[in-house]
Amino acid sequence: MAKAATVIQNGGLVAFPTETVYGLGANVYNPKAVASIYEAKGRPSFNPLISHIAEIDFLSTYALTDQRVIALAKRFWPGPLTFVLKRIDTNPALDLACAGLRTVTVRMPNHPVALELIKKSGVPIVAPSANKSQTISPTTARHVFESLGNRVDMILDGGQCKVGVESTIIDVTGKNIVLLRAGGLAVEDLEQFLGEKILISNGNPDLPTSPGQMLKHYAPAHDFRINALSREDGEFFIGFGKVEDCDLNLSEKADLVEAAANLFAYMRLADANTKYAKIAMSPIPMQGLGLAINDRIKRAAYKK
Repeated sequence: MAKAATVIQNGGLVAFPTETVYGLGANVYNPKAVASIYEAKGRPSFNPLISHIAEIDFLSTYALTDQRVIALAKRFWPGPLTFVLKRIDTNPALDLACAGLRTVTVRMPNHPVALELIKKSGVPIVAPSANKSQTISPTTARHVFESLGNRVDMILDGGQCKVGVESTIIDVTGKNIVLLRAGGLAVEDLEQFLGEKILISNGNPDLPTSPGQMLKHYAPAHDFRINALSREDGEFFIGFGKVEDCDLNLSEKADLVEAAANLFAYMRLADANTKYAKIAMSPIPMQGLGLAINDRIKRAAYKK
């Protein structure tokens, strides 16, 4: 851990586990290090990155907060909830991580390895998922190695990620809270805590205000068909619920939490299977974590 913190401090890249997916981390205040994230991933430079912090008290020194934001942080952090907030830190070194926007995207991950790395590094760690851009997100250290290899200086192996899909992102810069990306925290849980409805934005893929708004994202190399009721010739079929003729089942019990945790790992297994030329997946309910799962597979299946 001490070695990893030194790598971060010296401008290197460290892949580390969170409860959602593995992140590719760098010192947020080191533009060259942040640029190397974009280079390693092949990521468009206009796509903002998430800053990861380890203390709620630090948030008010990093971004503009109010009682609503602090209440949400105290209830759901550490955990898979990311805020888009107005920047108060005018340090130009942050510009690249923020994609030139006057907002900053920040969360506190719920993983002991991630939190210790941030604390030992002494800086916020900016980190997208630790994989090549527009490919399947990594939920194990091996996934990171298979995707990035020697493009990353160090990989911390913390086992398989428990949540398995990226964090929920909400914009809290205005009067109404707006969902920018469905993720590991269900919108219903946020609404119940807040006592108000959350607006939903599909975002502008040409000028994203948060990660995960590109139309094509999380994509396997094989053609990918979603909402499939059965397999067609030449398809590796990923089922959900009571589906008999499938190669893998995200959750035979139709448990959306289990499905989210298995999603990216199963997509990788399907993509690596040379017996089939295509992949198909069963319909996923549009409720709870199903909103996040459908968002990911819709982007994975997108065709220009």
